Formats: sequence, C-alpha cells, structure tokens
Amino acid sequence: MSARGSGEQLANCSNQWPPRHELSTRSIRCCENGLTYLARTGMRLLLAGGTGLIGGALLRLGLSESHEITTVGRRPTGMASSEIVSSFDDLPRLPSADAAICTLGTTIRQAGSQEAFRAIDADAVVSFATAAKAAGVQHFLVVTAVGANPDASVFYSRVKGEAEQRLGKLGFRRLDIIRPGLLLGDRNQRRPIEALLQRVAPATDLLMRSKWRRYRSVQAASVGQCLLLLAAKPEPGVFTHHFDDIMRVLVSPSPDVTK
Repeated sequence: MSARGSGEQLANCSNQWPPRHELSTRSIRCCENGLTYLARTGMRLLLAGGTGLIGGALLRLGLSESHEITTVGRRPTGMASSEIVSSFDDLPRLPSADAAICTLGTTIRQAGSQEAFRAIDADAVVSFATAAKAAGVQHFLVVTAVGANPDASVFYSRVKGEAEQRLGKLGFRRLDIIRPGLLLGDRNQRRPIEALLQRVAPATDLLMRSKWRRYRSVQAASVGQCLLLLAAKPEPGVFTHHFDDIMRVLVSPSPDVTK
C-alpha cells in the first residue's frame, strides 16, 4: 500500500485499511523496520468517467488529497491509483471501496443515435452501479443533469431520469444524485453549441432566479469537488443536488474524517 501524501512505500500495512464506512481520511498506525508511525490515508473510491470533464477534474483533485482512486472504463486515464479497462457490458468483479462515483455522460450527437446515447447515459451507468453494489459498495454518487425526469418529453432528460430511477432500485445505503446545469470547463471533444452557451453563461446566469437558479452554469471542477465532499457523508438516504445544493456543499466545513 502506498501513502500518496508521504510518497513512501509502507510495509506490513496491507490489512490496516479502516473498515468500510468507517471514515478514512485520517491517520492509521503502520509499522516499518520495527518503528510505529502514523500515515495519512484517504478514501478508497471507484470512478467511472475519469476521462471526461468532471471525472478528470475529480481525479486530479482526489489524488492530490491522497484518496486512492480506481478508475473503471473503456480507456485508461493514465493518472489513477489503479485502472480497470473494460467494456461496461461485461465488467469484471470490482474491488471494494468506500464509495463509487459515476460521471459518465455524452450527447446524442456524440453517441451517434438515441440508442447509443441510452447505452452510455443509462445502461453503462447502471452496469457500473450494479458491479459496485456486488463488490460491497453502499454509497453511490452519480452526475445526471438538471431537468432529469423519467416522464420528461425531452429524450435526453427522460433517459437521465430513467437512469436515476433504476439506480434508486439497487438498494444503496446512500445515493447522491447531482444535477448540474451547463458545465464550464475545457473539453477534449468539440461541442460548438456548448462552447457558445459557455460564452454567454455569465449574462444568462444573472437572469436565472427563483426556481430557475438550478439551471445556472457551474464549473466542472466545482462539481468534482462537490462529489468528493459528498462521498465523505455517512448519512443514509437518497439525496438530489441542484445548483444551490452544490454551492452549499462547497462552502460547508470539510469533515475531519470520512468513511
């Protein structure tokens, strides 16, 4: 086991991880060469979507905070603590973790068809969640979108809502659903319409008041940070987070210990 905070390799500590759901951003006692000392550890996280805008930001931030992150996906990130490269149609058994975070998402245009979009934004999400649950994970966090509703007339919003509905039936002890509006940040893929909306977002955000505030734009890095903070929350239940909820999480005191 390695402690990213110290950059040292620890010996005789392989069985010293804190029990699952006992908060783990704390010091644990390890021994090396007969000496006992404290090493800082972070949460053990599973992440699907690590090559995307939010997932990439979360991965960089999480690693900098000494969390141990295993990414799951079709492409390696080149950054994670460990990587499982696999199709979501046939995932291998996943390692246990304190929480699993899913930031998978695309557009109908990028996917090429409505069916291909559903395969990523619903089926792959649920496949990852099911594999995480089978590995003993009891806390799942997912990014969908503002307006997600299984009964929506808009196909995009309906698929997002259907994914949320399916996740709710898996029986996680805690499920966090993050519904951001327009995401701000530099993408690897070209999305002309999104790029235009990003340019006008500072003006349009000012017009979004009352119930429309949930549609305000938000930095992808802020969503990533919010996910990490929520991953440390132990309270059971299903929680849905819109713009103002995300902002409240970001300004809330960080817990001294997490799972």
